[in-house]
Parts: sequence; C-alpha cells; structure tokens
Amino acid sequence: MAEASGTRLADPEVEARLARLDDLLAGLESVPGPTTRSATEAVALLTEVYGEALARVMDHADGQLAGHLADDELLGHLLVLHDIHPEPAERRAARAVERLRPAVQERGGDLEWAGVDGQVAQVRLKAGGGCGSGCGGGGSEVTDAVREAVLAAAPELTAVEPLPSTPAPAFVPLTTLTHRGAR
Repeated sequence: MAEASGTRLADPEVEARLARLDDLLAGLESVPGPTTRSATEAVALLTEVYGEALARVMDHADGQLAGHLADDELLGHLLVLHDIHPEPAERRAARAVERLRPAVQERGGDLEWAGVDGQVAQVRLKAGGGCGSGCGGGGSEVTDAVREAVLAAAPELTAVEPLPSTPAPAFVPLTTLTHRGAR
C-alpha cells in the first residue's frame, strides 16, 4: 500500500497491483469451499461499497471536475466498472480510436470512427505500409489493437467491426462537365 505520508502509486505500480489482484482472484476461484466463497463475496461487497463511494463523489462533481476525473486512466476505468462514467460509451470509444489514429497513420494506414450499430463499434481501417497483405499480419495487429482499445474504453460494447475504408470520390474538373470538345 501507499504510505500514509501522501506518497502516490505510479501507474506501473497500480498496474502491477491489479495484475496481482487478478492472479489472487483467479487462484481463489479455482479452490472450492466455503472459505473461498466468503473471500470472493468479501471482495465483491468491498468493490460494491467503493463503487457507491465513487458514485457519491461524482454526484458532487461539477461537469469540469467530472471530466477531469473521467480523463484519469485509473479513475476512468473505475467509473466504467461501476457504470457511472459521465460520457456515453460511443464517445469514449470514438476517443480511443482517435488516440490510436496517429500511430496507424505512422504505419501508412488510416483509422476513422464510423459509429455504433447496436452494441457493435464500427471503425474504418485503411491498411498501409505499401506492402499489401504480406507484411506479417500488420493489418490484424492494428485491428487487434483497435479492438482492445475500444473495448477497454467502452466495455458495454460487445464487439468492434472493421469496415473497409471508403475511397475518396474521384475529382472531375467542372470544366470537363461544362465544356464539350468539338469532334
């Protein structure tokens, strides 16, 4: 735990503790018996009470503060976990796509948010890199990264569906349409 003197956990330390918690809970779930049931119930009740406390904080937060709290990675995940995030899932998912877009563009591709159909996020993905499909699965790596980022930001959504990118409309100069050449 963090020291009482106000020392805070850095993000990697939080991630390490969350990974350890996942391991401990997985270990508990694999052991049958009343002690295990009691332990997992205690964790569930504690999580529920902490979620209620966080909801009360959000009730007192004005729009700007709520936005700042939601923008913090750890708090944002907790707000999603407890279904009290101030932003709708679609907006969170769209932001996740926009955060990934520069990295996809660096690889010569592009990524565009296309919306939600039911509970399925839709993104337009244009493969890049100039090497077609023979580049070691780069396209599937990008698709996997997009899926992971979108579902982490908006776990209420059930899937991410990549759509083919729409080609830019062909440019036809106006003079071509208004002036016919004599034959």
